[in-house]
Amino acid sequence: MYHVRFIVLVCLAIFLSSARINADEVVWHDGQKFEVEGQGWKELPNHYWRVPAKAEQMATKAVWNLSKQSAGLMLRFKTDATVIKVRHTVTNALAMPHMTAVGTSGLDLYVVNNGAWQWAGVTQPKEKTYEATILSGASGEYQEYALYLPLYNVTESLEVGVAPEASFEKLPPRQEKPIVYYGSSIAQGGCASRPGMAFIAMLGRQLNHKILNLGFSGSAKMEPDLADLFAEIDAEMYVIDAFPNMTPELIRENAEEFLSRLTRLRPDVPILLVDARKFDNAPLIKDRNDSFYYKQTEVKKVYEKIVRTRKNVYYLPGDTLLGTDGESTVDGSHPTDLGMMRMTESLLPIMKKILRETAKTDTR
Repeated sequence: MYHVRFIVLVCLAIFLSSARINADEVVWHDGQKFEVEGQGWKELPNHYWRVPAKAEQMATKAVWNLSKQSAGLMLRFKTDATVIKVRHTVTNALAMPHMTAVGTSGLDLYVVNNGAWQWAGVTQPKEKTYEATILSGASGEYQEYALYLPLYNVTESLEVGVAPEASFEKLPPRQEKPIVYYGSSIAQGGCASRPGMAFIAMLGRQLNHKILNLGFSGSAKMEPDLADLFAEIDAEMYVIDAFPNMTPELIRENAEEFLSRLTRLRPDVPILLVDARKFDNAPLIKDRNDSFYYKQTEVKKVYEKIVRTRKNVYYLPGDTLLGTDGESTVDGSHPTDLGMMRMTESLLPIMKKILRETAKTDTR
């Protein structure tokens, strides 16, 4: 009798161990084998970088280094998995003084649910290399997902894992012409709480349109050679939001030449100029208030000059991009999630208008 019990217990232990092992089995899909959405060039020096190798000679060292950070990039896939895991390695520090590790270095997952994008899960990295369950308990329906990469870190490796029995399909980037958004640290995503809360990501979901994030923290200064680089992209629209990084003198020096080159190379592509936004505490600090006024004066001069010869150039004032109550930023400049939502709400109407007008007149 004791022998029978022993055999039963051993068999049960083997069964439970086998069940646990099977439950823990994961099929890993290497991000290197995905086509990454959010890149404007096919030939890139690294799978998760944003600009081609030639940019190293055309851009400043700061822009080149920042271009290695994966802001705006995403992997798209379909699966019926109830659990989705990730393995991820980044190379830089996980967080910044004014921005958490989730926004700086985390992964952010969205799913199409009932025809609309729904947030699904996020990673909270504590080490540069980690494995995490980003979603558990999903319905098991075959659904479309978008996995946003970090806003302010360099992705070295990335894998998506599902159970062996789950269906999994890598999706290519959407084929429509992209919106190209060139801007400062705010465009790159500072200081969203997670990658999907960056206003460019929110605009992409609400417009249901591919947007290339060419935000370069502290370094968007409209160097004219970059206009030649950006013009290589067959864009639906260019949004130029570099003025927060520029002094009035630099606007006079660079902006007109940058825009002249871009309009010459892409004469039929609409351009939206987004003026510098006010610091939240500018009403209290005369120098900041004056700086905004002087920048705005120079931007309006550039716009008024270029619009004389180009009818598809648009201008969005910066006075109220973040609201007027002073409650939208971390440090007076970089938006919180509230600020990111206000940026989205400010940009959405004029970008929709431009896309509608382009659709009516597009002969490209």
